[in-house]
Amino acid sequence: MTPPAVPVLRRTAPRIALILAMALAFVLLTSLLDGGKGVLPLRLLDQPRFPLANAWPGLLFAGLLLAMTRRVLLSFGLAYLLQGLIYGVNTLKVANLGTPLLPADFRMVGQLRKGGFHLLAGYLPHSPWPYLALLAGVLILIAMWRLEPPLFTRRTGGKRLVAGGVLALMLGSLLGGWGGWAKIYNARVLWLEPWSAASTRIHSGLVSELVMFHLQYAQQKPKPDRAIAEQLIGQSADALRQHLALPNAAVLPDIVVVQSESFFDPTIMKGYAHSELTPNLRRLAQHGASGPLHVPTFGGGTIRTEFEVLTGLSLRYFDNLQFPYLQIGRKPLPSLIHVLDDHGYATVAVHGNDPAFWNRSTAFKTLGFQRFVSQSAFPPDAPNDGKYMADSAMTDEILRQLKNSGPPQFIFAISIEAHGPYDVEPRDTAARDAIAVPAGIEGKDKRELQTYLYHMQHADQELGRLADLLAKRQRPTLLLFYGDHLPGLADSYHIDGFVDGGDMLAQAGTWLLVDPRSSGQPAHESTASWLLPGKLLAAAGIHDDPYFALTELFGPQLAALTRAPGAPQPEEDAATRQLDQSMASVEQLRMSRKLDGVLAKFVGGSAPEHVAHVAPVPNATSGGTQLAR
Repeated sequence: MTPPAVPVLRRTAPRIALILAMALAFVLLTSLLDGGKGVLPLRLLDQPRFPLANAWPGLLFAGLLLAMTRRVLLSFGLAYLLQGLIYGVNTLKVANLGTPLLPADFRMVGQLRKGGFHLLAGYLPHSPWPYLALLAGVLILIAMWRLEPPLFTRRTGGKRLVAGGVLALMLGSLLGGWGGWAKIYNARVLWLEPWSAASTRIHSGLVSELVMFHLQYAQQKPKPDRAIAEQLIGQSADALRQHLALPNAAVLPDIVVVQSESFFDPTIMKGYAHSELTPNLRRLAQHGASGPLHVPTFGGGTIRTEFEVLTGLSLRYFDNLQFPYLQIGRKPLPSLIHVLDDHGYATVAVHGNDPAFWNRSTAFKTLGFQRFVSQSAFPPDAPNDGKYMADSAMTDEILRQLKNSGPPQFIFAISIEAHGPYDVEPRDTAARDAIAVPAGIEGKDKRELQTYLYHMQHADQELGRLADLLAKRQRPTLLLFYGDHLPGLADSYHIDGFVDGGDMLAQAGTWLLVDPRSSGQPAHESTASWLLPGKLLAAAGIHDDPYFALTELFGPQLAALTRAPGAPQPEEDAATRQLDQSMASVEQLRMSRKLDGVLAKFVGGSAPEHVAHVAPVPNATSGGTQLAR
């Protein structure tokens, strides 16, 4: 005889009701945790899809845990705790960098075991309360695991396996970026502003923002329009041929590039318009080229600017490359380094930090460097100032690497002294405390701004020392100096602001290109980080690369379009918009190594993409890693 269905319903109904109640509580608590105006709890009454979509990934995870553990409080509690950790990390990022989490930020997890923990840990809160709250949450979950009775029996006739499999498939497809989820997570259903993760987060919630950006960019690969690329190159073919016909310099200079951590000219800030904090930058600018530098990041993400300078590719045209060194793989890329390699340069990267962080060891091989002198190759007594290696130690290492004989040399040096956070005491606290700050900046903000300016002044001092020593060399030397991004001093910027009244994410840094032995006339120009290699090659007397010649032709019209993710975009007229679209296809063809044929069609020759390799030079006596290729 078949048992009546009513008793079964009586047994299962309370369980289903408990699960639904926990799901509703999870949605409401997620809305409270998020705080975005588009997903507040009352939004369940007028636009329920917003808070539901924001909580949906967490609900899927909680359901999967429930199928595995059979404990409802444990499953929803653990899912909420992990979700809270994501929100906590987002709060730290917003506080330090002014922008919310993006899917690419999760690539940083792999950097924790590659020399990045000591750098990223500096941004963690110093108060014990967040850690005590996290510990309390873990203890509660352990108690739930031990004390909470299972909601249903272990054996369910395969129902638990099927339910767990379906939930795992749904969650896996969401994390994997399956396009079907875009029917829910897109601009037509939710609020998505592709140019601003911050605006998207406020309206749609942090989790929805992460999912939407993941779906938009995870599988997206830019598709160049070869026709409009050919049209642009064809229109400029005569000018390109004239440039390529220029004779290369008979004697190629040594080249030193200094990427100065978080360096910018403070005179763009209110209260510093007439300051004299960068006397060496100003002195050298009187005999070289300099001006504002538009970069693709703010407060962090050094490798974004670094990638642009070393490749001449604008990340504006590669939305899927948020952290390029972690995504580009091992295939050789067209780069400035390969061009110099073809002209006989010995190429060396210098950085006083762990070489594995940001995946630089692999990336520098891909870009063509012959050697990488990292922290372990510096002298044991190389000084620190604050948390990181002093800029004076980097200057000393640059001078050790420069030789007075042999092939021309290219040294790319990456400083780290001025890296945030700025709550670590510097070596000379009295000098730090003597630095004046504008009225209204007090307490923690004042101390952090003073600490940054203390380190920034050291960068300026080392710029002057390096230039003076290079001027005394027998061999000609070019010096390129630039800041990778503005420091993450969001609170100080909000208090005092900028002279132009603009958003902090849209502010330009600074660059300088000078021959230290020259007494030439100054040239002031606003440019972008991806245009610096073309300028450097032209100054060095190397004119035979058609791509960098192309950036010299069209770059000035596009420079101001380079902005940090989430920054307000400048208005474009019709001509600039068309040029922007054409340059996007040119660069996407170059990234895919298909530009050489297009260039050869219009300017003749093979138009090499400069990915061929020569034998690495031997290690210098001061040590360093030889990058076998």
